[in-house]
Amino acid sequence: MNESAIRVMIVDDEVLIREGLRRIIGTFEGVRVVAVCQGVEALGEAERQRPDVVLLDVRMPDRDGLGVLADLRALERPPVVAMLTAFDAEEHLSEALHGGASGFLLKDTAPEQLEYAIRELADGGSVIAPRVARTVVSGYVNRAGRPGEAAAASEGARPVGGIPAQPRSGPDRAGATATGELTARERQVLGLLAAGLSNTEIGKELYIATTTVKDHVSVLFGKLGVANRVQAAVRAHQQGLVSSATAGTRRTA
Repeated sequence: MNESAIRVMIVDDEVLIREGLRRIIGTFEGVRVVAVCQGVEALGEAERQRPDVVLLDVRMPDRDGLGVLADLRALERPPVVAMLTAFDAEEHLSEALHGGASGFLLKDTAPEQLEYAIRELADGGSVIAPRVARTVVSGYVNRAGRPGEAAAASEGARPVGGIPAQPRSGPDRAGATATGELTARERQVLGLLAAGLSNTEIGKELYIATTTVKDHVSVLFGKLGVANRVQAAVRAHQQGLVSSATAGTRRTA
């Protein structure tokens, strides 16, 4: 048994999904599935097995995925949680982002992309499937515009996701200052990141090395004051940078 292996728990109400994911993940080197269960069993299994990464279905009949997410995040040593979705639950996804989810994956994600996502999550990163990127971010931003969220923001409250909620009536001044300090290349990288592209995909789009993309992303996190890719994408949408950031992406730096 490899004690250094990434420990993964799968939470889904459908047997075929659970077993399919178990078989696929079981082929990844250095990754081990330590628990497979339904929503009602998730907290107990997490306490017993101490997974590093949890793949959690958004919608389950026995226990809502958002409730399970809250339970897992409240643990003394909470695992990183990625939500599994069929791309039809916008409100659930935005709520999950506020609840501390670090990733959003489609149930039909290709095995190689799933392996990359698990490793990225275990390494402290965030992942978001391109097809749900706009749904997640726009839902988060729209939710931030609600009166209750705006009031919390004015008092300096910060949601679990790490980005202060902002009222629709005014911009995020701190964010505007930070994004104003970005270079043209950093804006391009941010726009592609916000669209859900991976570092490798961004590198191919901009004709730069993946390591260079990683450097840009690290600088972006520092300038924007965010901790992961999802939060950076939200910041980009809050400031209306996505369309401008992706314009002319194939020019040289």
